[in-house]
Amino acid sequence: MTRVRRSKNLAMAVVAGAVTPVLLAGCSEDEPKAVPELPARVCWGAFSGSDLTPFLPAGEKVTVSDGDFAMDESLDAETCSVDVDGITRFMAHAVLREFEGEIEWSSWDGRDPRPLDMGEKGLIWDGGAATHFVCEPSKSPSDPGKYIALYVDTLWQVDTAKTQSAVPGLLERFMTFAQRELKCPAG
Repeated sequence: MTRVRRSKNLAMAVVAGAVTPVLLAGCSEDEPKAVPELPARVCWGAFSGSDLTPFLPAGEKVTVSDGDFAMDESLDAETCSVDVDGITRFMAHAVLREFEGEIEWSSWDGRDPRPLDMGEKGLIWDGGAATHFVCEPSKSPSDPGKYIALYVDTLWQVDTAKTQSAVPGLLERFMTFAQRELKCPAG
């Protein structure tokens, strides 16, 4: 009988060892997910991870796609995207234009933008904002200058009022960063 009892105990231990992780895994899926942890600095270093965390949804994995922030004639646009579980949830974009008249924001008209007192002709809408600044002005109507258009878009609104109040600060940090990186006079 002792051998039978040991076999039963061993069998129960094996079953318990196999079932327990499955049960625990089921429990952990019921726990609310958190916003994935961001690096200390994101989007070329323009923002801190904590600047963006409030605008991201809960998920498993965060991916930041950016490169070097270098804008010249050969590369006239830079984009940074922050994805949560493969879906873009924040974007920062900068575009170099040779003439100020090339900058226009009509593509944002569908978002009912309002004026924003930042840079040159800033705009704000639910979840995003845009502006531009002069890095090197044109010397004549036919001579190119260096005009930088910027926008940020949260693409995921946790709290509309909170987003609206924080987006101008994000755009201002982005503009300060771009002016410093491109060695433009502050405006």
